[in-house]
Amino acid sequence: MLVPKYDLFVFDWDGTVMDTTEPIAAGICHAFTALGYKDPGMKVARSVIGLDWRSAILTIEPSFRFDHYDQFEEAYREYYLVKEKEIGIFPGLENMLRKMKAAGLRLAVATGKSRKGLNRVFAQTGVGELFEASVTADESAGKPNPLMLEMLSQECDVPLSQMVMIGDTEHDLWLAKNAGCASVAVSYGAFPKSELMKWKVPVVDDVPQLAAAIGVDELL
Repeated sequence: MLVPKYDLFVFDWDGTVMDTTEPIAAGICHAFTALGYKDPGMKVARSVIGLDWRSAILTIEPSFRFDHYDQFEEAYREYYLVKEKEIGIFPGLENMLRKMKAAGLRLAVATGKSRKGLNRVFAQTGVGELFEASVTADESAGKPNPLMLEMLSQECDVPLSQMVMIGDTEHDLWLAKNAGCASVAVSYGAFPKSELMKWKVPVVDDVPQLAAAIGVDELL
């Protein structure tokens, strides 16, 4: 019988569960140029994935006009939603998540998406049922404020010390550090492995390595 390493396994979504990094970054670039701002480039756009919208926009362009937010989101969605329909979960990850759920392990999501956006991809991928709880950026403080994990801790009645945050960006690792919980980074998402390695936490390249890092490799 599997003895779980953690009581709650919390997953980021974009770039961790779903392979959305490139279209999100491209959508950000598209929205900036559509509104007449300078194209930030894909590297910079990838660096803000996981933040709430306003933090992401202002990180790239501090002089962004407040009255342009709705237009920015409209331009982004016009580009991104077409691409999202063609995207799936990272290979092998759904199998791992389903086996974790079947083994009685508890799964949750902490994401920079909105509730509407998360519900949309839950429906598209069919894996929403695997997660007993989820918190989105519009329901909480954005990453790396620890509130997301604190809310999940309270909802699931699991101490932060018994949770692990799994994500692909420094924003996820900051979130875990600020909340006082463990973390594991995946190198196949938005942030380069070299940046994630600086955190001195497990950094994994694929699903088998992830399963080993979180102690569920015997399920695969």
